[in-house]
Amino acid sequence: MRRLALIAILAIAAIIAVTIATNASGAGGGVGEDPYQIRAIFDDASFAVQGEQVRVAGAPVGSIVGLGVTASKQAAVTLEIDDSRFAPFHANATCAIRPQSLIGEMYVDCNPGTASTPTLQRITKGPGAGSYYLPVTQTSSPVDFDIVQDIYQEPVAQRLAIILDELGTGLAARGSDLNAVIHRADPALGNTDQVLKILAGQNHALAKLATDSAAVLGPLAQQRKALADFIVQANTTATASAARAADISRSIQLLPGFLRQLRPLMADLGTLADQGTPLASDLKTSASALGREFTELTPFANVARISLTQLGAAAAQSQGPLVGTIPLAKQLNALGTQAAPAATTLDRLTASLSKTGAIGQLMALLFYGTSATNGFDSLGHYVRDELLVSDCTGYATTPVAGCSANFTKGTASDAADSGGGGKAGVESNGRGATARAANDGIASAGAPLDRLLNYLIGPG
Repeated sequence: MRRLALIAILAIAAIIAVTIATNASGAGGGVGEDPYQIRAIFDDASFAVQGEQVRVAGAPVGSIVGLGVTASKQAAVTLEIDDSRFAPFHANATCAIRPQSLIGEMYVDCNPGTASTPTLQRITKGPGAGSYYLPVTQTSSPVDFDIVQDIYQEPVAQRLAIILDELGTGLAARGSDLNAVIHRADPALGNTDQVLKILAGQNHALAKLATDSAAVLGPLAQQRKALADFIVQANTTATASAARAADISRSIQLLPGFLRQLRPLMADLGTLADQGTPLASDLKTSASALGREFTELTPFANVARISLTQLGAAAAQSQGPLVGTIPLAKQLNALGTQAAPAATTLDRLTASLSKTGAIGQLMALLFYGTSATNGFDSLGHYVRDELLVSDCTGYATTPVAGCSANFTKGTASDAADSGGGGKAGVESNGRGATARAANDGIASAGAPLDRLLNYLIGPG
């Protein structure tokens, strides 16, 4: 029992010790206190009232809990930070009173500073004791828009003159104070001074920049149309790329895998390049000859261009006739298809005639037959012939009875018997004489030969 009581006493003592240590650390740094208050000094509180918000980067972190006036006639605004995540404020912290709405509501916009700088100093005595001090050099309160608009009431010129007169009277011999107030009222002016100092220290670099810019902008000015077209095309490209943003994102995601697969190919290309180095050297040696060849090829290309143009024109003109030959081509195709069996048979016939020598024998027959019908004496060659004189040998424009150039169906004797009368007898005697003259080697040819002779020399 005593042991349990001792353990309880030790536990209570440990809790008390931890509480005292926590309070002590909070008093020293200000982070553990609740709430964390800041006494910010402004040249002008600009209609700020208690209860209005304190914001950091637009997020509400506290409110205004007190307003006062310092001995130097400046506004002292007590800010209470309820969100411990934004406490403590550091030595480079800043605050500005800004309009919240068109009806004149204000809020305090603060930047807690960077953690690498010390925290704000705590006020130990006097007004604002226990809070943390933010000097006037780190605050600003811009002039409200409605105050500026008040000068536009009639008469504007007189009101503006009164403002300038009163301002000059009140600020006589206090130019440095006015300058400090203006810089605190708008921190951008102070930053502008710093920028101008930096630019003044870099005047040589700026002069060189101006010279180089002129050298660069001169050619760009000459190509301003091309540059404007580039901007337009870039806008078109960007619009098209934005429409395919998902596909482009997917392509970028697939790019690492593609590169992994590309690595062996690039190694093979490197090997190919190493092996192709001798070939490239030989090509370098023959480059001049190739250049001359291409130079000489240019006139040929120019002439060929004209020829190709003319060929295109001719093709365009012949297109209609060529299309018109399609029916003829179809008929020729049908004719060729139908003539294929006969052509095949004719090919076999001519091949057989050529193989057996029939063509040569036919030529010999014609040669020897011609030689047999012709004679030869001391004067030369002569043709054996018989002059026939009758009524059928004269030229006539109308048919003559008994004279016909057609084959007869009967024999020569039948034709003689069908004549009748004196003229027919003459024709019969003539035909009989012819038959007797040719009786040595022709009469035995039979009826077909008789009909051929009747066709060639006529009846009679």
